[in-house]
Amino acid sequence: MSFFDPEQEDKLKEECGVFGIYNPDGSAAAPSIYYGLSALQHRGQEACGIAVCNTNGPKGNITWHKDMGLVSEVFHEESLDSLKGNIGIGHVRYSTTGASTVENAQPLVLNYLKGTLALAHNGNITNASELRQSLQEGGAIFRSTTDSEVIACDIARERTRTSCVEDAILQTARKLKGGYALVIISPRKLIGVRDPLGLKPLCLGKRGDSYILASESCALTAVDAEFVRDILPGEIVTITENGIKSDSRLIEESKAAQIPHAHCIFEYIYFARLDSTMDNVNIYDARIRAGKALAASYPVEADLVTGVPDSGLAAAMGYAQACGLPFALAFHKNSYVGRTFIKPTQKERESAVHLKLSVLSSVVKGKRLVLIDDSIVRGTTMASLIRMLKDAGATEVHVRISSPPFLFPCYYGTDVPSNDQLIASSHTAAEICASIGADSLGYMKLEDLKQMTGDLPLCKACFDSHYPV
Repeated sequence: MSFFDPEQEDKLKEECGVFGIYNPDGSAAAPSIYYGLSALQHRGQEACGIAVCNTNGPKGNITWHKDMGLVSEVFHEESLDSLKGNIGIGHVRYSTTGASTVENAQPLVLNYLKGTLALAHNGNITNASELRQSLQEGGAIFRSTTDSEVIACDIARERTRTSCVEDAILQTARKLKGGYALVIISPRKLIGVRDPLGLKPLCLGKRGDSYILASESCALTAVDAEFVRDILPGEIVTITENGIKSDSRLIEESKAAQIPHAHCIFEYIYFARLDSTMDNVNIYDARIRAGKALAASYPVEADLVTGVPDSGLAAAMGYAQACGLPFALAFHKNSYVGRTFIKPTQKERESAVHLKLSVLSSVVKGKRLVLIDDSIVRGTTMASLIRMLKDAGATEVHVRISSPPFLFPCYYGTDVPSNDQLIASSHTAAEICASIGADSLGYMKLEDLKQMTGDLPLCKACFDSHYPV
């Protein structure tokens, strides 16, 4: 079943979200995972799942439930009650590798020679095909088409050669190339792993005696947990009844190999939720700063500043603050319109955009507008929005984008389309401006990205083709 989301058609797709919790007091993990995944729903809307284990029960007693759909669609009181265990992990998925099918939903649960494990993964492994072939030559049989199962199977194979699951995970991590954040449960342990580049986010929280791992700090807030710190790039953390232990061997090996950190810039531009903090950067503040940088580079005579809901609003506020123009909402977002079946014609696609967003005519009529959004991928949705504003009486629409032009695909878990679908790869800014019907167009300058994130080392490969792997 294929769906079309009018708000997302011209956006990059989210990555995935992971969440894990260990309750040493024996209380149920599933309810907290449910709320944590709900807070991470923006990171993936195709499928979700929860796997739990009772650390006081027999080894190998991992139970799980997963399906296609949103968290609120897949889980209900009955399904949560059936997930009995005080340690568990959860996942919300948008597919960057593998088909959009229930077989590829996570967490993945494996029964193998040394026991059981469940794994949830955010990211993309660039050498997954080579690892898969090696595992298949050794007799492995795969049930899914995801790179996540490759990771899980390799850990299971390494576990037959090591004295503990942490060493098996380290051996597998040494082979992986690309971006990944992993949460894993074995019958007595919750383990978190972050790729040595720091491409994918993972943070640690605490609630009473319970420890939590999550893709974003907003998920910690959702379960009333305290943010402790970000997991370091290359760090492996193990949580047991004895507390938390950090393994820095992969960190030290990465330093020796001079592997740089490269945090995904699009977490700060678009993916992460506004109320999250990631690697010491507050997302809301970063987007305000992006808007201010845009105002400094591309000022224009206008009457008010507005943003595309929801992704462009914070940057629009920053732009308005910097240039002294009023900020106003020009669109009403219909929050009750969900995914709809793919429309076969462009006209019907445009109707779907109208269903999701409607213009506040009294705000825009007779006004010169500055319209802020985080990106232009194909250009189709932006063109529709500009037409809607001008049909409602806006006299001018000047577009400002809080990211540089997308020129190159991403290989690390962000669904940047191929070059032929990226409008900026084959058109100049002036051509794009004419194509979407804007009165002017300004993109964030590559050198201004530092104003968003300070000295944080970034992966900007989708803008400059400097791939860290």
